[in-house]
Amino acid sequence: MTTIDAATEIALKNILFLTDFSEPSEAAVPFVTSIARGYAAGVYALHVFMPCLYIYTPPGVSPATIGVEEEYVKTSMQRLDSQLAGLRHETIVHRSLEVWPAVRDAIREHEIDLIVLGTHGRTGAERLLLGSVAEEIFRRSPVPVLTIGPDARTGMHAAGHFRRVLFATDFTPASLAAAPYALSLAQGNDARLLLFHVMRHPEERAEKDAKRFELTVAEAIHHLYDTIPKGVELRFPPEVLVEYGDPAERILEAARERNADLIVLGVRGASGHMGAATHLERPTAHKIVAHAACPVLTVRQ
Repeated sequence: MTTIDAATEIALKNILFLTDFSEPSEAAVPFVTSIARGYAAGVYALHVFMPCLYIYTPPGVSPATIGVEEEYVKTSMQRLDSQLAGLRHETIVHRSLEVWPAVRDAIREHEIDLIVLGTHGRTGAERLLLGSVAEEIFRRSPVPVLTIGPDARTGMHAAGHFRRVLFATDFTPASLAAAPYALSLAQGNDARLLLFHVMRHPEERAEKDAKRFELTVAEAIHHLYDTIPKGVELRFPPEVLVEYGDPAERILEAARERNADLIVLGVRGASGHMGAATHLERPTAHKIVAHAACPVLTVRQ
């Protein structure tokens, strides 16, 4: 098992907030402002305007219609600018045919440390920041991504002040890449930290996965404690939990049962085709982000 040498405080100097002005994006604003204030971070609010109408104008769509859409973007950005008042911030509208290239460029240009976005948690052909777009971002982003899904309830997590952090790991390097963030956020918020590992039932394990799941429950518990480096102090002793079942279902249920404010996951990056797997198989991270009752922080290895 890969071990963590030391816990380092996570510095968040610049936050990238992706918005399409939809209800999920609006729900993410309190998280952006709370985290930015807590870390004295600047905010870059980015809207990717995909000018499909410039490429192909359907029958009945006039230049006036296009102008209305541009005016809506302008007005929405002005409203967001007022919501971010009091914070060091900048609003950006980027015209592009795809979301990810615009995000990638913003990360580099503004030295982004964290991306925050709201998602509908579903996929489709709509032009909003749907689940498919959100998933591409958290799989390709070199910085952590905080996703606020449709089931996240603002009242239970104080919109950015996390009191219970659930860190789920299968002990691979990809999953453990997220551990420093879970520890740092738990420390910074004086939060309770839940260390969680899901094991599949023996009869469900494929032969090729035999070595991956050969840990006993006792060994898994020991490895969970080992994710906290020596010398790291938490306000509350960490809670360690090992369960059997489907990883996504058990993580979601554990988060709900323990009123988790935040789920932290490590994910493998997408290389080329978006079929690349996460550390818990591709559908797991997507399912957790889409159905979690709290925000989900994904960290790519």
